[in-house]
Amino acid sequence: MAQRLAGYAGREDVLVLALPRGGVPVAAEIARTLGAPLDVLVVRKLGLPGQPEYAMGAIATGDVRVLNTQVIQQLKLSYAAIDIVTRAELRELHRREKLYRGDRPPPIVRGRQVILVDDGMATGATMRAGVQALREMRPARIVVAVPVAAPETCPLLGQDADEVICGHTPERFRSVGEWYARFEQTSDEEVRRLLDQHPSADYGPSSPYP
Repeated sequence: MAQRLAGYAGREDVLVLALPRGGVPVAAEIARTLGAPLDVLVVRKLGLPGQPEYAMGAIATGDVRVLNTQVIQQLKLSYAAIDIVTRAELRELHRREKLYRGDRPPPIVRGRQVILVDDGMATGATMRAGVQALREMRPARIVVAVPVAAPETCPLLGQDADEVICGHTPERFRSVGEWYARFEQTSDEEVRRLLDQHPSADYGPSSPYP
């Protein structure tokens, strides 16, 4: 993956963001090879009230919220109900950010070449939510990079990201884990360790978000 991203090596405007937790070990190797800073983009799905498995939107690092207006209008959901779900998911998002990042604020994204990494994509729903939220932060370019993905998923991501790099798109795709020799669950401790081992991104005194 890092070889396919070699054109971004040594650039001061590049930022590697991982979707925790599984994306962090992959992103750490990419960041190391490119000489780029590493951070995380925490994404939380906003489930429908009473049906949390169905998404009506998502929130991400930087308190960015993306809503599926078509679903909201079809179901005639009130914004009061949406805000209740959002507040609950924000608490969990902030808890995870505090766990992974400590006291460091979110990195500056505006105007940067952002490489968004996960360990793989099946449906790509989480990655799409991450890209859509990241777009609200106004980066110069969003590059999605994953080692393995379902063949139909990568073209879908191309509708949202500026560039999509899928290392392997096997026709007989059943799960991400089957394409790894080892696929143990990444722990919170490993996420923190990997983040501590890599250079931090730039953090400004003012908010990096519009």
